[in-house]
Order: sequence, then structure tokens, then C-alpha cells
Amino acid sequence: MAGVLPDIDEWVAGGGRMRVTTRSRGFELFVRQDGPADGLPVTLIHGFPTSSHDWSVVVPHLAAHGCRVLTLDLLGFGTSDKPRHHVYSVVEQAELVEGVWQALGIGDTALVAHDYGVSVGQELLARDPGRVRRMAWLNGGLYPDLHRPIAPQRLLHSRAGAVLVHAMTERRFTSSMRQVLARPVADEDLHAMWESVSHDNGHLLAHRLLRYIDERKQHAARWVGALEEYPGPTLFVWGPADPISGAHVLERIRARLTAAHIVELAVPAPVGHYPQVEAPDAVAEALTAFLTEGAERA
Repeated sequence: MAGVLPDIDEWVAGGGRMRVTTRSRGFELFVRQDGPADGLPVTLIHGFPTSSHDWSVVVPHLAAHGCRVLTLDLLGFGTSDKPRHHVYSVVEQAELVEGVWQALGIGDTALVAHDYGVSVGQELLARDPGRVRRMAWLNGGLYPDLHRPIAPQRLLHSRAGAVLVHAMTERRFTSSMRQVLARPVADEDLHAMWESVSHDNGHLLAHRLLRYIDERKQHAARWVGALEEYPGPTLFVWGPADPISGAHVLERIRARLTAAHIVELAVPAPVGHYPQVEAPDAVAEALTAFLTEGAERA
């Protein structure tokens, strides 16, 4: 089968590196903007262990419908800085996103997040819910008690993780990815995802980046509260066949967030953990309708 993701080098060539400073130090992040300069601001936040390239099929659809789309590689991911001995945290990632917003003059924005990115999104909501005009979530650990990491994640998150990362190869990465995907994904797309993970030996940071699992537990009350108390329009675009955060999470979402709009990607076949890669057209359609509806009402 043919791949759906565009060439990763072309994706990177469409953006650039930006210096962003937190309270502790400065980093260079890969940042990209697409769509009309005066378009509706939309920020897309990617997941672990990949990069903003995950969104590369969805972005043109949003841009074509008048959205000004910001994508970035979080610290430790893709072509952003990957400091070797850094203590990575979701809280710092949120500070960096805020720094990018400030540098680009972005005020209110719609926010779309997947996987690791949902924790960054929840931290951003907890900080300033009024800044987020509307929120869309794709499969991720919104409720820490429902998170079900697969075996490779558990091993990398264990005390042995610092050693095990050195055994990570593209073949093992591909095998792990296929455990969480439900629809067929082309080998070339998985290769492109591996390229973003392994760029500058980023795969050696997996055990450090997986600290977010502990942060989710540490900030559970605050982050779940931010999700459930968010007053703006909310959309969930969800793959129910995801073993990590699939139908069992969707069940709680339906029970707790009764006003939210839900698009369950189950036809013609259930989607797994990467909706924007497994079913990019359906995701683009759902996000476009949701985001442009907001523009019409503004």
C-alpha cells in the first residue's frame, strides 16, 4: 500500500527553528505555520514518540479552509533540540508552547492535541482556559487511571529504560507501532515516523520523555479538572481500537463530558491510536467542520 504522509524533509523545509526561552534556559524548536496570515489561529500538538509530521496530511485541509495552523516539534522530539541529560516535563513543554505563541503574536487559539500532546493541552487549559477558543482531542491519556501502556513503553519507563533505549531499532519501533495501530499503515509512513524519532539520536531519550506518565498521576486532579471544567466547545476524534486509550476512555468521556461532540472512527473499520495517520481524511473533515464552525460564530 502507498503511504499517506508527505516526505519528511519537505515538511521540515516548510518551517524553521525558533529560539524559545523558559524560566530556566533557552531552546531551539522546529516551528511551522500554514494557511492565510489573517486566518483563524489553530495550534496542533503532537504525541510521543513522533513529531509534528504526524499532522502533515491534516494541515493542508485546515489551511485551505482559512485556518492559520501552527505546528511545532516539542522539546526532545523531531528536529527540535534534544538535550541529552535534560529533565523533560509536560509543564515545561506548555511553557515552550506559550513562548512560541508570544513570539508569533498569537493570542486566542483553537487547540488540537494527540497522545502526549493531550497532557500539554491540559496543562495549557489549567493555566489559561480563556486563551483556548475551542479544544479538540485525539487519542491520549486524558484520565491517568485509564492509561494502558503497551509492554515496550512499560519497559522503557522502568529502571532499565536507560539501557534498553540503546537496543531500540527501526524494526523494534515498527513492531511497537503496529501494536497500537488498527488500520493498515504503509511501511514508508512508519519509516518517516522513525526518522523523526531517531533524528539526532532522539530515540535514546525515550526513557526521559516517558516521565510524562508520572506527571499525569502527579497532576491528575488539576489536569482532569481543566478538561472537565473547560467552558468552550469541545470535540473528541477517537480511535476506539486503540489498546492504550481507546474505547475504555471514550466510555468515560461520554459519561463525564455530555455536552462534547464526539466523532468515533469506527467505519469502515475501527481506528487505533493514531487517527490522523490511520484515517487522515476523516480526521481532517471532523476538525475542519469543528474549527470553521467556531469561525462562523465568532
